[in-house]
Amino acid sequence: MNKDEQTYHIPVLLKESVDGMNIRPGGIYVDVTFGGGGHSREILSRLGEGGRLFGFDQDEDAERNITENPQFTFVRSNFRYLRNFLRYHGIEQVDGILADLGVSSHHFDDSQRGFSFRFDGELDMRMNKRAGLTAADVVNTYDESRLADIFYLYGELKNSRKLSATLVKARGANHIRTIGEFLEVVKPLFGHEREKKELAKVFQALRIEVNREMEALKEMLQAATEALKPGGRLVVITYHSLEDRMVKNVMKTGNAEGKADVDFFGNLRAPFRLINNKVIVPDKEEIERNPRSRSAKLRIAEKREKPSNE
Repeated sequence: MNKDEQTYHIPVLLKESVDGMNIRPGGIYVDVTFGGGGHSREILSRLGEGGRLFGFDQDEDAERNITENPQFTFVRSNFRYLRNFLRYHGIEQVDGILADLGVSSHHFDDSQRGFSFRFDGELDMRMNKRAGLTAADVVNTYDESRLADIFYLYGELKNSRKLSATLVKARGANHIRTIGEFLEVVKPLFGHEREKKELAKVFQALRIEVNREMEALKEMLQAATEALKPGGRLVVITYHSLEDRMVKNVMKTGNAEGKADVDFFGNLRAPFRLINNKVIVPDKEEIERNPRSRSAKLRIAEKREKPSNE
């Protein structure tokens, strides 16, 4: 692996997350967000004879980072299909699953992928370049109400309706194809002092919609709940409130909505036991080394032998 590949993605909370998996040398583990392979390499370093690791990633660029290790299997797929591909490889249950949900620095730094407002380029934002829908498709074809919902729900933007109305009016005159054209339309809606933060929310909302991130996350968490052995660990790093809320709900109640399943006596039945009741966040030194880690939150849960009646 060359230097460029190693800088594809600096792993966030590397030691804390892999420690949280409670690696057994002969166990079977999954890194559902392989990316630059940093977390996977650390997991592999802790495996012994008989241990296996599966790495999932839907982005073809991630394949450049595959480690030549007979204990490692790469699966080029969205992690929502976790259960299907494990079964394809003859695996019914695993000892631990790790998910780092953040967008890699590689994606933000590649002007051709359209993830960042720092560069001009095609308004794309697809994690999987084989997928059909792009951010330009969303901006140019969704109706005003649907656009407003996306910006409000996924970007938590207070001016979502004004933003969507402005875009619909602008695209009526000219198709919006590039980041530069998009910014020309939306920048005037934000004050200069908060421009970068607000634009980050706009781009986040479009990225989540293009990649169906919330639906995929919900399906992956359900699949992970089913795939983990009793005593197996689910380790998830989140970066924004929407995904963190869903992960917290699944770990506490067993479902994405956070609906409590109670027994006849009103006791909560949950498939997981929380390992850290308080989220783990990067220390000051890590944030200085890797500013991307600033918003990271780590949650760890262990699959119970049977649903809790606590």
